[in-house]
Amino acid sequence: MKTDDQRGISVILLYSALLFFLIGVAGRMKADFHFRTEIGNTGFIVAAVLAGLAVLLFVLTLGKRRG
Repeated sequence: MKTDDQRGISVILLYSALLFFLIGVAGRMKADFHFRTEIGNTGFIVAAVLAGLAVLLFVLTLGKRRG
């Protein structure tokens, strides 16, 4: 896979993490309704995993050089 493709995928993962973080925040704001706390916790966990993958992929692309 090319470096540009990997950087693009890392940006997509980062914005997906932001989306799941916002879903987690919305779930926390409505925590008094049915099962919203689980949605909030799951949103935060998925956001952390996606952000970690995005940062890892981006850092790996920094070490590669174009040939």
